[in-house]
Amino acid sequence: MSETRDSNGAILNDGDSVTLIKDLKVKGSGGVTLKRGTLVKKIRLTGDPDEIEANVDKVKGLVLRTEFIKKA
Repeated sequence: MSETRDSNGAILNDGDSVTLIKDLKVKGSGGVTLKRGTLVKKIRLTGDPDEIEANVDKVKGLVLRTEFIKKA
C-alpha cells in the first residue's frame, strides 16, 4: 500500500491532525463550508492514498482529499 501524503509531501498517519489549506464546500451538508485554517484532529486513513476520513464539528464521516490539507 502506498503512503498517504499531504499537499506538502509529509507522510500522514492514523490519528494525526491536519489543517485545511482551502475553503471547502461540503456536498450534501446543507451548505456547510469548512474554512481555510480549520484544524481537523484524529484523521483516519482509507485504502485510497488520495483520501482521508475525519470528523469535524458540523460533519461526521467526512472524506477529504489530501491535496487540500497539510499536516498540523
